[in-house]
Amino acid sequence: MPDSVTNGGAGSNVELANFDIQMILDQFQVMRTYVVEELFTVGSLLELAVIGLAFLLAMATDGWCSRLIAVFHKQLLKGVSEEKLKATILPVLFAFMWLVWAGLGRYALGAFGQPVALTTIAVNLLSAWVVIRLFSNVIGEPFWAHTIAVTAWTIAALNIFGLLDPVMIFLNSFAFHAGDTRVSVLLVLKAIALVVLLLWGTSILSSFLQRRINSLPALTPSVQILMGKVTRIALVALAFFVALTSLGIDLSIFAVLGGAIGIGVGFGLQKIVGNFISGVILLMDRSIKPGDVIEVAGTYGWVRSLGARFTSVVTRDGHEHLIPNEEFIINTVTNWSFSDRNVRIKKAIGIAYDTDVRKAQALVIEAALDVDRVLKHPAPQCHLKEFGDNSINLEVRFWLGDPENGTANVSSKVLLGIWDRFRDNNIEIPYPQRDIHIKEMPSR
Repeated sequence: MPDSVTNGGAGSNVELANFDIQMILDQFQVMRTYVVEELFTVGSLLELAVIGLAFLLAMATDGWCSRLIAVFHKQLLKGVSEEKLKATILPVLFAFMWLVWAGLGRYALGAFGQPVALTTIAVNLLSAWVVIRLFSNVIGEPFWAHTIAVTAWTIAALNIFGLLDPVMIFLNSFAFHAGDTRVSVLLVLKAIALVVLLLWGTSILSSFLQRRINSLPALTPSVQILMGKVTRIALVALAFFVALTSLGIDLSIFAVLGGAIGIGVGFGLQKIVGNFISGVILLMDRSIKPGDVIEVAGTYGWVRSLGARFTSVVTRDGHEHLIPNEEFIINTVTNWSFSDRNVRIKKAIGIAYDTDVRKAQALVIEAALDVDRVLKHPAPQCHLKEFGDNSINLEVRFWLGDPENGTANVSSKVLLGIWDRFRDNNIEIPYPQRDIHIKEMPSR
């Protein structure tokens, strides 16, 4: 291409536009000549026969390949669910087998000196079909699935009509220089496609590694989460830099951007960075882990997950609280299951002074043992706490092994059992009383 085109002068743009348009018109003329003069030749009919034979072979081998994948899944892909396999791989299997057989037919025709134009078109269309179906099934997001479909069909159509190279030359002509790096529209599009592809592969790889890490019994849940998040961040950063390096982009042009981000972190992102560091500390010291029953800042519930910025705590009423990780560092946290999941519950009970105290204690313990979730070991106990103004004050103590299922519901069942037993045995639960002594009646 002449230097004047690269320099971006007005005359060069006109020459470039005329050059590209002429190339496109030439390609259309070639296609028109082919359709008129060569479509119904013996070679073309042979290609159509090969495409039809590839279709029949794909139908014949589709079921066999499905069974082979099922066996392969049971032996080597145990981490992938059968539902996911059926939703992603199997719907694309027929098109993929058709593509394989058509590709083999194209190779055979070329080896015997036969024309391969129609089989090339078929291979391009089938390749676009396989890519679109596979990515649509894996991604599931309508926007990205539609974007990939449009991109794949566009590339396939341009390749079929021989316009892919002229379009790439045209896009590469619009460029600017950033330092020593020439950045064109084509380079930007390649970078976007490569970054998206690498990030998608990184997501799959990190999910696979996360499952492998979670299957290691020697690692605690906190360490598993920490290793999974560090691995994901490292893979994303590696994918980003690999994409830029492979496209020949000088990473030094991001130095100013990196400095600006550093200043932004120092001033505007203090809370975000603080929560992130707090999350790393929580994962490293294992003070809180998924499944723990905690109470912090008036919120009582069990930890569902630990995130980079917040911790998900689910309460007994089904509400999910996203608590910033910094709250667990600066505030007092009650972890009911830090070293032992057993939790002791204490409830105060008052009985009248004319009650047989030992009998009342036995009834209280019996009521506690009658509740399924109350542990038998350690056994419930009932202590005489004090002689109050209006009642003899007892205290029942019992243990739970599953506090994440709630404590108030068990306390309610125990107290109802005590109420029923006291009523059946004529044991009175007194209410506050005051005796009034009148020393002198007022004169009328």
